[in-house]
Amino acid sequence: MIQVLYRCDDYWIINKPAGMSFHSENNETGIIKKLALEYPESAFFPVHRLDKITSGLLIVACHKKAASMFGSLFEQHLIEKRYIALSQRKPKKKQGAISGGMAPSRRGQWKLTKSKENVAKTQFFSFSNNGLRVFLVRPLTGKTHQIRVALKSIGSPILGDVKYGGEMSDRGYLHAYSLSFEWRGEDKRYVCPPSVGAAFTLECITCIEKQFDESLLNWPSKK
Repeated sequence: MIQVLYRCDDYWIINKPAGMSFHSENNETGIIKKLALEYPESAFFPVHRLDKITSGLLIVACHKKAASMFGSLFEQHLIEKRYIALSQRKPKKKQGAISGGMAPSRRGQWKLTKSKENVAKTQFFSFSNNGLRVFLVRPLTGKTHQIRVALKSIGSPILGDVKYGGEMSDRGYLHAYSLSFEWRGEDKRYVCPPSVGAAFTLECITCIEKQFDESLLNWPSKK
């Protein structure tokens, strides 16, 4: 059963499981179809997506007008997203920004280039916990595989993300942690700590909540 964290007439916020594709493929039911099967009385319109390895917060609009409104918010970069990622490797820098052009690479991968076309911008903080590097990531753009490519580029591929050089694990350790946006004149914020994965221990989650207190973080400008 898909975990529904919030619902209203305009949209639902759900917790996407890791390892589930967004769209149905290879006889596997995707998250949107599964949601429709579990709630046949409701209509759902996808407004953004998460990679198969990624768990966490996903917005699903309940009617076309809401979908259009979310489309405008995403286009104007007015939705603040935060992701949690784990890596077994120390990054070249503990915090900062990663920027570059995204270009197709081998075997369905993407890579960062010095091009100014299809530019991906990513900001992050990180800390060490029990031999792992824990990242809080703020994507300023919404490119395919953006966070996975960004962390690989600084020497810290995501644990379990074998496609981008991460070590084998029980899951890909990338989680959509929080969402913030204004909706019909009201500020909305949703937080969903990761709960599935051997490396997402209680100690790890407690450290994440302490280290990544948004009121204490000084994110750089979006420019």
